[in-house]
Amino acid sequence: MTRLEGKVAIITGAAQGMGASHAKLFVEQGAKVVFTDLNEEKGQAFAAELGENALFVKQNVANEADWATVVATAEEKFGPVNVLVNNAGITMAKPLLETTVEEYRRIVEINQVSVFLGMKTVLPSMQKAGGGSIVNVSSMNGLVAGAIGYTDTKFAVRGMTKAAAMEAAQYNVRVNSVHPGVIATPMVVQEDTKAAVEAFAKHIPLGRVAQPEEVSNMVLFLASDESSYSTGSEFVIDGGMTAR
Repeated sequence: MTRLEGKVAIITGAAQGMGASHAKLFVEQGAKVVFTDLNEEKGQAFAAELGENALFVKQNVANEADWATVVATAEEKFGPVNVLVNNAGITMAKPLLETTVEEYRRIVEINQVSVFLGMKTVLPSMQKAGGGSIVNVSSMNGLVAGAIGYTDTKFAVRGMTKAAAMEAAQYNVRVNSVHPGVIATPMVVQEDTKAAVEAFAKHIPLGRVAQPEEVSNMVLFLASDESSYSTGSEFVIDGGMTAR
């Protein structure tokens, strides 16, 4: 089954974790994928694993010139871009009174400004392609409160998604946001956090954390033509957490 046959996709923050899960599934489903990350060693190794339909580009997602390079590389290697997955992001869990303005600006740059830059840079390429789909990875903390900095930026991603969707519709480009809850990435399931995660899982209505593939399946749906009438919407994958 090749639900993304003929599509060219860019996925950020995809050398490991949830982004790598997206990239692997996209290649399996027929897409040609340019994926980016700051970790060049892991990125190159993963590209070799994925094969000829994947290309790694080192990128600082908060840098406008890097974005121009990524899109130009995708067009040169595979053709105009059909899909963008703004997946890259960082977490921060410090109290408001202990957060410095430098720390705050850093998370805004990486989680929020990067999404703006990605959408702005890729849109002309999608116009060349005759349309496309942008998937912005927010969080359940783009719907309900969490830590300062992280919550703010994930709410912003949700808002930017809606604003961009209204503007991009004229170009046949859809823009949606995905809102994962707690995902079993290596960062979450390491030994020193395992007990805390298991305790937290008891408060999730479905009784467990999500697997990365469960988020990737939603991202795949939104990237594919199966979601052709969905734009400006939130797609929540949190085991029922925000339904309380």
